[in-house]
Amino acid sequence: MKNVEIFTDGACSGNPGPGGWGAVLRYKTTEKEISGGSAKTTNNRMEMTAVIEALKLLKEPCTVTLYSDSQYVCNAISKGWAKKWRSNNWMRNKTEAALNPDLWEILLDLCDKHEVKVVWVKGHAGHPENERCDSLAVAQAKNYSY
Repeated sequence: MKNVEIFTDGACSGNPGPGGWGAVLRYKTTEKEISGGSAKTTNNRMEMTAVIEALKLLKEPCTVTLYSDSQYVCNAISKGWAKKWRSNNWMRNKTEAALNPDLWEILLDLCDKHEVKVVWVKGHAGHPENERCDSLAVAQAKNYSY
C-alpha cells in the first residue's frame, strides 16, 4: 500500500459560526492542498470535514499517517471512542448522545478502507503543515463570514 501523510485543521469564527477546513496530502514528493467551509458550523465539524475530504481523495487503500491538532478527532479515532459510540447507537453513555454522528459515520467508513495512524500535533506551535492547514481553514472561514 502507498504511504500517504495527511495534515488537517479546522477553524470557526464563533461556535457555531462561519467555519473553514484545510488539508495537505503528501505522497512521496507530491503535495495537494484542499480546503472548504460552511456558513454556520462548529470547529469540531470543520476538523472532521478536513479529514473526511482528504481521505475521500485516496483512490485506493493506503497506509495513512494523519496529523491533526484536534484531540476530539485524534482520541475518538485512536482510542476507539467513535466506534464505541456507533455500536451504542450514537450514544456516548446511557444519557448523552454523541455529537456529529453524520460525520463520524462517514469518517469511520473511510478509516475502515485505510490503515490510519493518528498523530496529534500541538496547534499554533510552529508545525509547518499544521500552520498551512490553519491558514487554509481561516481563509475559508472568512469567505463565509457575514
